Amino acid sequence: MRLPFTDRAEAGRLLAERLVPLCLEDPLVLALPRGGVPVAFEVAARLTDAGAKAELEVLVTRKIGYPFQPELGVGAIAEGGDPVFDDALLDRLSLTPEDLADTVWRERAELERRVDVYRGRRSLPQAQGRAVVLVDDGLATGGTARAALRAVRRLDPARLVLAVPVGAGRTVRALEEEADEVVVLAVPRSFYAVGQFYHHFEQLTDEDVISLLAGSRS
Repeated sequence: MRLPFTDRAEAGRLLAERLVPLCLEDPLVLALPRGGVPVAFEVAARLTDAGAKAELEVLVTRKIGYPFQPELGVGAIAEGGDPVFDDALLDRLSLTPEDLADTVWRERAELERRVDVYRGRRSLPQAQGRAVVLVDDGLATGGTARAALRAVRRLDPARLVLAVPVGAGRTVRALEEEADEVVVLAVPRSFYAVGQFYHHFEQLTDEDVISLLAGSRS
């Protein structure tokens, strides 16, 4: 697989070609916003063109940061799910989940705010008995993807697929325990950040997410 990808849209089109042969029935494509949305948009469009009539929606997640260094993720939470922590990291930092209760409360509140921004009055589509494809633009540590997969698993899908253009090898292997299938285009030996594998990796806005969701529905 040629790296880096031009942008998330190109990565999504390439990823979709790996998903079409899976013959997914009644697929629900769930994107992790914001970066996963343009990738998932292309995936849903291609699956629909192939006759699968894919439905696109977002599944909102939030990173749970270390209180004294918020950029350091010690866990994550996804809508409809419980907080998922990196237990080994908590041990190294001498933290317990109870120590993070206030942080979790704040992130859950922000998660709910973003659900309202992205979906308004739309509820999360029915996932029970369907093939659900969870899409992001890449996997670094995999914390948010793990939380999302566990939240979706609670919805009783018939098949749960994690699909990403690029991922760190250790993370991809770990998440194979959470999904029925993991589809990844590239697993580079040297992995520092998802953005290094894209020529264009602009920060997306909430308006970008809303526009792509509306475009898919139309």
